[in-house]
Amino acid sequence: MTARAPLVVVGDALLDEDVRGDVDRLAPDAPVPVVSGARSARRPGGAALAAWLAARDGREVTLVTALGADASSRAVRELLAGSVRLVELPLHGALPHKTRVLGADRPLLRLDEGEGRAREATEEARATVRAARGLLVADYGRGAAEVLRAELERAAVRVPLVWDPHPRGEAPVPGARLVTPSAAEAAGFARRLAPGPAHRVASPGSGVLEQAARDAAVLLRAWGVASVAVTLGERGALLTHGETPLFVPAAVSAHGDACGAGDRFAATAAGLLADEALPEEAVRAAVAAATRYVAEGGAAVVAHGRPGAEPAPPGARELAERVRARGGTVAAAGGCFDLLHAGHVALLEAARRTGDCLIVCLNSDASVRRRKGPGRPLVEAADRMRVLNALECVDAVAVFDEDTPERLLGELRPHIWAKGGDYARSSLPETRLVESWGGQVLLLPYLDGRSTTSLAERAARPPAPAPEGSA
Repeated sequence: MTARAPLVVVGDALLDEDVRGDVDRLAPDAPVPVVSGARSARRPGGAALAAWLAARDGREVTLVTALGADASSRAVRELLAGSVRLVELPLHGALPHKTRVLGADRPLLRLDEGEGRAREATEEARATVRAARGLLVADYGRGAAEVLRAELERAAVRVPLVWDPHPRGEAPVPGARLVTPSAAEAAGFARRLAPGPAHRVASPGSGVLEQAARDAAVLLRAWGVASVAVTLGERGALLTHGETPLFVPAAVSAHGDACGAGDRFAATAAGLLADEALPEEAVRAAVAAATRYVAEGGAAVVAHGRPGAEPAPPGARELAERVRARGGTVAAAGGCFDLLHAGHVALLEAARRTGDCLIVCLNSDASVRRRKGPGRPLVEAADRMRVLNALECVDAVAVFDEDTPERLLGELRPHIWAKGGDYARSSLPETRLVESWGGQVLLLPYLDGRSTTSLAERAARPPAPAPEGSA
């Protein structure tokens, strides 16, 4: 496997913190929710999150950012230690610290502290940009991109540079390989650069893509960049080079905490462009990565250090809670579902008939490789999720990264855990866990002769020669 190119991230680090708890009543003295059982988790934010995510992709990452002697700066250093090399700019003021208060995984309030900025560059920072083979500017409007703008302009001429803009930040440097605004950001930039009725924000519906295409064309011309990818949330992204735009849809509709999904998108695209991928390839992979990020838990996963360590994606967990609350039966089934075949479909249809909803616990790509070997999976997790979600019998899909789904089952607590009849009940490691909350393990009939392995082997065989005399 070809080594991944190193990446330099230039931008404004933040410290992000989530305070999560349960909400089941309003305060007696005011109509505000009461958050009980609160627990706090910190994570790198802003450019620090983009750098952390790029490092999790297996890259050597250097972050050029402003940090100081305040407590938030010290926390960011600790969170990045061992994964990201830091080149520090002087920070004037305290590092921004953003705290979200969430009840039942829904944001209720955000508290912002610290207004620190970068006001001057260092020679080490300039030299780092000059030596970069690939660059990501994660601009959060706090000066890091501004003080290094001359070096970034020169770098854009010779290496792939991705610019993730911010409404309060600098315009991207001319020649940037790719700029990645959200739809709302693109509309705001376009209105400022070319005010007029053509650039009003479209209402939700079929006009969103047309509006994004018009805004991207304005930005492409005004900024003098090579391409613009407008990110469209769960829809995907729209890429334009100036001709007919390319719509890159998300493989699945991932519902959950999207905080940081833009950083995931930009970090993936920047890394792949540094690897000499085409912009179309980079944007497709970035859409898939951002979708996976949201589906696997998003910002909450970052706070715990690795995918798979955080609770089930909110969509699956909330579905299980809703069904339980109304007295229904939650059924779950699990597996790799690498090449979906008739045996899988029969199992899932039977499992759905045992309950009022069916949640599929899906092995991640890394989990499949550990179980099945280096040649598997044949189909990556985002595509497997898309196929499973398209089945009428499947109500939600949740991905887990461990070898067994026990951690995920502990979050979902299904009444029924369904497995194919080719398993002996006593050999299932999750049996005792499911029975601990009164759940039941069910073995369901499995169609003989159907398996991903046999399908792959048949597909690899050369075609049989045609009988003599056949047309």
